[in-house]
Amino acid sequence: MPPHRAATVAERLRLMSAELTAAERKLMAALFANYPMAGLGSITDFAREADVSTPSVLRLAKKLGFAGFPALQEELRAELSAQLQNPIAKHARWAAEAPDAHILNRFATAAMENLSGSLKLMDHHAFDAIVGLLADRKRRIHVAGGRITGALASYLTIHLQMARPGVSLVPATPAAWPPYLLDIGRNDVVVLFDIRRYDALMLDFAASAREREAKIVLITDQWISPIARLAVHSLPLRIEAPSSWDSNIVPLFVAEALVAATVNASWRDTEARIAALEALSDTGRRSK
Repeated sequence: MPPHRAATVAERLRLMSAELTAAERKLMAALFANYPMAGLGSITDFAREADVSTPSVLRLAKKLGFAGFPALQEELRAELSAQLQNPIAKHARWAAEAPDAHILNRFATAAMENLSGSLKLMDHHAFDAIVGLLADRKRRIHVAGGRITGALASYLTIHLQMARPGVSLVPATPAAWPPYLLDIGRNDVVVLFDIRRYDALMLDFAASAREREAKIVLITDQWISPIARLAVHSLPLRIEAPSSWDSNIVPLFVAEALVAATVNASWRDTEARIAALEALSDTGRRSK
């Protein structure tokens, strides 16, 4: 397996967030609002968008380990290219650089690096805030994913439905979305899984849900889905693997951790619900 890729610009910023000045925090917010495109224009435009001086941009680039702003932009362009890689391109890159170790060992190493890297960068405040939304029974929860991540959305939905009422799975088929959007109301929570290559239709879905005053929660990858600019909370996770496809191991781990934390946050109510579900299941089995 090739050496683990250096942290993205977004990851470097999150790692160093405590060391950033007020101006540098403005630049981080401006970049995250439209990542990575916001950093690909001129240095003057980037500074103006963040309402800071041009030297502040240069100082941030160097603080992040780049020789200057052009080097930072080169990394952002590489990340944009990585976002757009298809399964064939990913397979070619991994195959060309793969050592002789068995695929099981290479995949396990990648999975462990993804998990440890994601946990190192995890925003615990964002995670806890998401749990607070999921545990609030006054809110309805709507969960959606794409062609691949739809399986993650289904998994999260099934577990949340056992823990609390008012949870629905949005089908992965865009043609079926209008009735679900119609049912999304103010202060509902919409949990979206979106990893590269990002789904433009899901971005439209998120925008429509936001217009209906729902709170968007995003589980994404290290390159950060455009949905992040609409979300109240985002969890960027590492997903690269020695495969034609990205790995969903870390997003699945986070989904399970969210369920565990949500159950713990309202255990008394959840315990009664699980007991009632078990009783109904027993009744169903006896009637057969």
